[in-house]
Amino acid sequence: MKATLAKARPFLKRQGRPLIQCRFPIVWVVSDAKRMANPEHVVSSLPRGTGVILRHYGVQKRSDLAQRLASLCRKRGLTFLVGGDWQLAARVNADGVHLGDDAARAGLAAGGRLWRQRKASRLLTVSAHGARGLQRGKELGASAALLGPVFKTASHPGRATLGALRLAAMIRAARLPVLALGGITTANIKLLHASGIAGIAGIGFATGK
Repeated sequence: MKATLAKARPFLKRQGRPLIQCRFPIVWVVSDAKRMANPEHVVSSLPRGTGVILRHYGVQKRSDLAQRLASLCRKRGLTFLVGGDWQLAARVNADGVHLGDDAARAGLAAGGRLWRQRKASRLLTVSAHGARGLQRGKELGASAALLGPVFKTASHPGRATLGALRLAAMIRAARLPVLALGGITTANIKLLHASGIAGIAGIGFATGK
């Protein structure tokens, strides 16, 4: 994680930042039940200012896990979003909510929109796999979109990747900040130097898997 963050920081600070709140993280760690068995252990090692998105969909006692992670993130100065459940995000006083691609198609419920409106700093991020997903994020008023997979990733081994050039083209046409998602490592992050990304998101650079 530290190596990837060190390589990402120099050019991420120069790209896309004016479009996002000044405290919006440039590096986001996305939890995954299969590849991140102990998210609390991972979160406890993250540097201050990192963003964390809790997925872990369908696991037992997800509410308890969300509460523990929310508390841990507050103590460590991390931004915490709950995936797919604005009501759970509200209960644990998360910094916002994340919608996967399918959930973004349905949109954020009226209660979730009201919850965000009551506090301007609450974030909404969405997953996108192409131009339509980016447009959907803009229509939803998302703070940023996670676009990918950019490179081959263990989470979706058979899925086609965007690659650095296509990613850059989509970002130029996008009307919201974009975080590059999928397969980002210390070896390939330099390929994103001129892409216009506002940050990166992933699992492997935090877990080593």
